[in-house]
Amino acid sequence: MTARLLLIGPPGAGKGTQAARLSTHFGIPAISTGDIFRQNLRDETELGTKAKAYIEAGDNVPDELTNDLVRDRLEQADCADGFLLDGYPRTTDQVRALDEFLAEHGTALDAVVELVADPDVVVERLKKRAVDQGRVDDDENVVRHRLAVYAEQTAPLIDVYAERGMLTKVDGIGEIDEVTARILEALTVRDLP
Repeated sequence: MTARLLLIGPPGAGKGTQAARLSTHFGIPAISTGDIFRQNLRDETELGTKAKAYIEAGDNVPDELTNDLVRDRLEQADCADGFLLDGYPRTTDQVRALDEFLAEHGTALDAVVELVADPDVVVERLKKRAVDQGRVDDDENVVRHRLAVYAEQTAPLIDVYAERGMLTKVDGIGEIDEVTARILEALTVRDLP
């Protein structure tokens, strides 16, 4: 089955975990800009060097850099039958860039799933992840800044996709299996198995 999905929600809402599960369920690649940026940081690539200061401050990497990265990834062969985007788009300019890319390829998103999570729960989750995974971008002050950036820049995308009738809200708090079941149930309503 072909599925083109977008998973949206605040940092720490469980997007990465759920993206991996949905990727397996639908047999499509999960594309996480955060993972791509972190890989570039580890590999000390040109992109990684450019992105490093933004990421460590908890700011979003500029749209132009992010759009180029995602466009390149979506043009790879494993995305021909679908994909799941995690962490992109984050701004209305990125929405326009994604819309243009999809239109150029004669396709569109099938659904947008918003994982809803209480900010205090998110902060606690990310503080734990910082310890477990050694993530420098999960310091509490950086996390709170990322939540503020999310509210300011990314939350308006929810309205865009809601107006298009594509948005499905799912409670992101709970056991991992429960959240996955909620997402799959919501997607079934949209005729995605």
